[in-house]
Amino acid sequence: MYITSREKAIIEFIIKTSGKHTALSIASSLNVSARTIQRDLKAVEKIVSEFGLTLTRNVNQGLVIEGKNEQIFRLIQHLTSSEPIDELPQEKKLRLLLAILEEDVYKTQVLAGYLGISTATLTAYLDELAEWLSRFQVSLTRKRGVGVELHGTEANKRIALAHFLLQYFHEELIEKLFLLDKGKLGEDRILHYFEADDLRHVNSIIQTVFKGAPARFADSGYLEIVLHACITLKRTLSGFPVERKDLPETKVTVEYGLIQEVTSRLGQTFDCAFSEGDILYLARILKGAKWSGAEAFPYDSIVLAQMIRNVIKSVSEQLHVDLNKDFSLFQGLLAHMEPSLYRIKQNMESYNPLREEIKRKYPVLFMAVKNSLEEEFTDIDQFSDDEIAFIVLHFGSALVMKEEHLSIKALLICPTGIGTSKMLKSRLKKEVAEIDVIEIKSIKEISEGADLKEYDLILSTVRLPFIHAEYILVNPLLSEENILTIKNYLKNNIESFTKGKQYQELTDGGHQQQVSLGSMLEEISDIQESIQSLIQNFRFYRMDGEASQEQILAKMLANAEGDQLLTNPEDVLQSLREREQKGGLGIPETNMALFHTRSQKVRKLIFQIAHLPDPCLVKGMDGKEVAMKNLLLMLAPDELSRREQEILSLISTNIIETEEAILLFSSANEEMIFKKLESIFTEYLQSHFKINR
Repeated sequence: MYITSREKAIIEFIIKTSGKHTALSIASSLNVSARTIQRDLKAVEKIVSEFGLTLTRNVNQGLVIEGKNEQIFRLIQHLTSSEPIDELPQEKKLRLLLAILEEDVYKTQVLAGYLGISTATLTAYLDELAEWLSRFQVSLTRKRGVGVELHGTEANKRIALAHFLLQYFHEELIEKLFLLDKGKLGEDRILHYFEADDLRHVNSIIQTVFKGAPARFADSGYLEIVLHACITLKRTLSGFPVERKDLPETKVTVEYGLIQEVTSRLGQTFDCAFSEGDILYLARILKGAKWSGAEAFPYDSIVLAQMIRNVIKSVSEQLHVDLNKDFSLFQGLLAHMEPSLYRIKQNMESYNPLREEIKRKYPVLFMAVKNSLEEEFTDIDQFSDDEIAFIVLHFGSALVMKEEHLSIKALLICPTGIGTSKMLKSRLKKEVAEIDVIEIKSIKEISEGADLKEYDLILSTVRLPFIHAEYILVNPLLSEENILTIKNYLKNNIESFTKGKQYQELTDGGHQQQVSLGSMLEEISDIQESIQSLIQNFRFYRMDGEASQEQILAKMLANAEGDQLLTNPEDVLQSLREREQKGGLGIPETNMALFHTRSQKVRKLIFQIAHLPDPCLVKGMDGKEVAMKNLLLMLAPDELSRREQEILSLISTNIIETEEAILLFSSANEEMIFKKLESIFTEYLQSHFKINR
């Protein structure tokens, strides 16, 4: 049975996401017209029918392949073993990119012959590739008599190749990696580039090295690090090392050690040597990788933690829901944002395969999150749509949303004729996906008293001096300026048109997950013990005379040992030293520093403060020096429950929540600080357990 690449891709799309895809969404994914997909669906129907299956087209549910599970499994097996009789354009572009990466210069006629395409098609492919590569500071030049050439650093070339593979072959890479892990991959070469054995070795080594890491990779983070390691291996074996001077200065101490272990094992396996630049390049990729173990991240990153709480508060206000008490949301965002901000600041692009689907399904939430991020993270020039979509997923999981029920309703007033109004409506739907419902009315209907309050947005192609409602004047052909004006209006008015609409928190009665009495009592016990420990073990030290930071910490730890709160204070002190080496502990624009660690030697939650007679310079969380007069010490056992993490996070974010809080914690007034801690815990208990004063 013959099958084309596009037919194979369509069947795989429908099987993997049954009921989620339409002809239009598949067309968008494969970068062809919906009409082309409609034609291909006829061939797809014939192919699936040979396996006793039926292709069903449902307006509401999308495309579905129906039949017995064993027949669907037979079809999947056939697809896995079958070789398409043609190549998709993206595959040809991948082969083109791989070819020009391997050679300094390539003649266009040689390239066209190698890919089996015409010179005109090659020119079109090169134009598209040149535009795409420019995002990664890699330029593609063509000179008559010379040929096609790539210009850029080796690091940028590797990043560009990795992103091309992730963007266009994401699912295939995941599938191959899974089959490889199970020992079921029969291919010798994957995606025209990776040897199956090489990929198997890289995968195995990374799994071994990271087995003891404090947190697990998210699937996307794991795929990314394996992919970059494989590309680094291939490029190193081909004689293309990364130059150290081409990489920006960045602190990757922990990541560097792990990558050194990976490259050392790879070097032994493949008999090759990796440059200092190669190791540093992979360490930067690792630092920006996504992790799934939110609980492994420090909840005392107080500046970032407070910014995230502000983002949650802003999104809550825009959508008229209260997500401020959702610690799981806060926890997930904190784990996500640390590597995310690193990637953005290092100009390392993210790829989110669900970006367009998220923007289409949750346009209002997307705008709310975008607004909040831009308001809070003013030092970031721009959050990409891919990055915003990742953050939207965190908020989406905290809300009950099959799809967004916050439809934005627009009224279009267009007196120039049915044809023009319909064309404008179609253009509006295409260009402003956030608008869900568009109604068309004539000026006569408006003047007769149509209810304008039911619309979130009013657009008109003519001036309307007789109505008092706010409206936007647009060109009948909808100019780019009009589109920008409409998008800005929606962005700035989210709060008004989400009021009273259907966003529900997961904690609403109808959706609340059943929790056993035992689990509830355990949580209450965790909260009680955590608060009691922090209150009972709070100490305030007023240091006299000259003492170094190390001596102050040693004294506080020795006293804690005497109170039986920890064992082996020297080990805990060493943990604090290691934590300080990873990054600054001084709180920017204050005279405080928060020294913190989790250790097996710590028995109870501890929060204590030492007031110094003279300021001591320490490195701040923003990299600048802080004149520390108040040393805040926060210690916790290595293993923490969710509630214990929440209580610690509560203290650290409250320290800098307001100017008043900053003044209070740096005041050296023991009584006021203790009362503030009591107030924080009282408010927490009242809000979580509905306790009245």
